[in-house]
Amino acid sequence: ELPIPERKNWLIYLLYVRRDYDECKAVIKEQLQESHGLCEYAVYVQALILRLEGKIQESLELFQTCSILNPRSADNLKQVARSLFLLGKHKAAIEVYNEAAKLDEKDWEISHNLGVCYMYLKHFNKARDQLNNALELNRHDLTYMMLGKIHLLEGEMDKAIEVYKKAVEFSPENTDLLTTLGLLYLQLGDYQKAFEHLGNALTYDPGNYKATLAAGSMMQAHGDFDVALSKYRVVASTVPESPPLWNNIGMCFFGKKKYVAAISCLKRANYLAPFDWKILYNLGLVHLTMQQYASAFHFLSAAINFQPKMGELYMLLAVALTNLEDIENAKRSYEQAVALDKCNPLVNLNYAVLLYNQGDKKGALCQYQEMEKKVNALKESSTLDFDPEKMVEVAQKMGAALQVGESLVWTKPSKESKSKQRPAPSGKSSSTQQPLGSNQALGQAMSSAAGYGKTMQLPPGAGASAPLANPPSLPLEPEPEPGSETSPEESSTPTGAEEQKKEKRKSRQAAD
Repeated sequence: ELPIPERKNWLIYLLYVRRDYDECKAVIKEQLQESHGLCEYAVYVQALILRLEGKIQESLELFQTCSILNPRSADNLKQVARSLFLLGKHKAAIEVYNEAAKLDEKDWEISHNLGVCYMYLKHFNKARDQLNNALELNRHDLTYMMLGKIHLLEGEMDKAIEVYKKAVEFSPENTDLLTTLGLLYLQLGDYQKAFEHLGNALTYDPGNYKATLAAGSMMQAHGDFDVALSKYRVVASTVPESPPLWNNIGMCFFGKKKYVAAISCLKRANYLAPFDWKILYNLGLVHLTMQQYASAFHFLSAAINFQPKMGELYMLLAVALTNLEDIENAKRSYEQAVALDKCNPLVNLNYAVLLYNQGDKKGALCQYQEMEKKVNALKESSTLDFDPEKMVEVAQKMGAALQVGESLVWTKPSKESKSKQRPAPSGKSSSTQQPLGSNQALGQAMSSAAGYGKTMQLPPGAGASAPLANPPSLPLEPEPEPGSETSPEESSTPTGAEEQKKEKRKSRQAAD
């Protein structure tokens, strides 16, 4: 009787799909001994099992053996390329996938995997072409996800949203697509559409922790800290070691002014994700609020190492340095912040306060004028993303001290205008604050922290107390009388002309 190499293929397949890998390997070994290693299917399944066990290099060698046994099989080449991809050899994987494409031109999986390889090599144009080709051959959720990811990597948010919209139309019950689309709307500040898509995701999968975390971050951004914490409690039972979760919980406590609990949660988040600059930023912010300036300096310095192009970090660092009485380094930090941040007027106002307190009125005036320009630009574009209530007093005092009070652009908003500017007030937070990062649920959740930070970043000089309800006034001279038009400096000491007049009066009285 002639031996048939494939006579036990059915048994190998049955054991493999049942995940009875030990028994499957025993049958494969027996089959290969009988066929002297020429049974292609047995070698193929053995390579699959080795790859599942994490032995990628060994599986690659066996898949190459399969391609030698059957060089006309595109599946064998695809598996060789897949193993190369898992080993991080993307260029070699692309070459093998191109060979497989010659054998089977209408295989969507080959085009999809080529697009993924090009994406990791940062050849985004080629990656887009391959993924679009895969969608023309056969539409799949995963291909839409990767195409949207490429648009996000290129900073094309609108195109990414369009791709995810098409994906949701094709697969309306895919919770991953719904959650991702909701998070993108969340970053754009379109809360209605974000809530709609996140709600749909939770309808299909109530245990979807990503959607729950995002919904909680929306409520947190609007100041509903208790409701947000109830959402996070549900997420904590599913993913107790999630850094964004503990970051958001910490900032909820921060919004409720429970600073010790906030630091505890943020330190846990930092332990789980030590290289996440957003968590370090929040830790620095909370420590500044608690007047622990050395600790704030420590965390803000670490955040700057990971995010050296963010001007607001340098501004907070300068506030900490000012309170630590390191004026020279505070000035350097402010200069860096001014160079990096071209839109935020708070940087210039804080710098002006520091320069004025150090006696540099000329430099303070220059920074004050820059601040006015930025505020005018923000008013024209209607993108005031900060709460001006606390800043008005400091800005007006600064203008009076610098004798530029008549040209002030800062006016205290009326109650009506405040309600128009902030439709959903949240204590000391601002719901229109730009996200600090694109880390999905983490970005918008930090708006409460950033909004609060922008109201407490105005300590006038060294020894200031950041978290006070009303910021301490500038060290100005006595204010003039209501009827007087002179500046504070003029009213505090008599000028030379006034002294001459007094002398003349005395001489006339003596003559009389």
